[in-house]
Amino acid sequence: MIKDLLKERILILDGAMGTMLQRYKFTEKDFRGERFKDWEYPLQGNNDLLSLTQPEAIAEIHGKYFAAGADIVETNTFSSTTIAMADYHMQDLVYELNYESARIAKKVADEFTAKEPEKPRFVAGSIGPTNKTASMSPDVNDPGFRAISFDELRLAYKQQVEALLDGGADLLLVETIFDTLNAKAALFAIEEVKEERNIDPPIMVSGTITDASGRTLSGQTAEAFLISISHIPLLSVGFNCALGADQLVPYLEVLAHRSDHFVSAYPNAGLPNAFGEYDQTPKQMTEQIEEYLEKDLINIIGGCCGTTPEHITAIADLAKKYNPRPSLVVSQ
Repeated sequence: MIKDLLKERILILDGAMGTMLQRYKFTEKDFRGERFKDWEYPLQGNNDLLSLTQPEAIAEIHGKYFAAGADIVETNTFSSTTIAMADYHMQDLVYELNYESARIAKKVADEFTAKEPEKPRFVAGSIGPTNKTASMSPDVNDPGFRAISFDELRLAYKQQVEALLDGGADLLLVETIFDTLNAKAALFAIEEVKEERNIDPPIMVSGTITDASGRTLSGQTAEAFLISISHIPLLSVGFNCALGADQLVPYLEVLAHRSDHFVSAYPNAGLPNAFGEYDQTPKQMTEQIEEYLEKDLINIIGGCCGTTPEHITAIADLAKKYNPRPSLVVSQ
């Protein structure tokens, strides 16, 4: 169904969850809630935990993005793997975190779909990169050392994928990929679950170009990244995070001209200022994103760090004026 929609129009992805959560100014006590009030480790900053302790806020944010024009919202699960949750000693909560986050998002999506059946809403299970990298050593004095193995990543991702699907996620989004080997572990895990359950959920993949070199953190160009994940049947491939909209253009052009997948983009609201904040207004951001639309580069567009429902409204209004990138046409 979503493939048919993507041929008809540009679909809108939501904006930043973290940016919206900052507006609530949650304290350590809020993060803990009643259930974790005696947890022996600090919990403030564990945004994924808020799906359990502040579920109303998470649902409200999803609702604001749908109301702003989003067709797809991401679950609040960017760090919901045993690997990332080890920072908070919450590995045992991973299934529940993913399941509840997907359930919350799906409930809101169904409510909006019921009100506007002509505009169905979807939930993408957010699968982040973890805080470990499989391709590089974290120790400059020991370049052969690895902090994580492929198999450890695969098992962690498999647990996350199963819970996201059980909770009602319509799509799976492997995102903010800085190390393609990590992403391959996630995609391998997804393929395992697909085979075991005899299902075929659409898969979105989104890498991140980390700086002006035009490469991912693990050293791949946009074209190399595309080639190395193209053996998997994907719904879309794209880029998000790290860069603002204007800096992403040349890398999206590579995907648009060389990929037979749909192409997605959700850039940051510009580059962070000295305080780590994002200043780009909705108007400024859409002025830059319009280049994607004029050049027929994308099928899915949204926002990453610093973007809000106001940004998504502006992006959605702009996207209505353009046709999606023609799909499944690869230029040689």
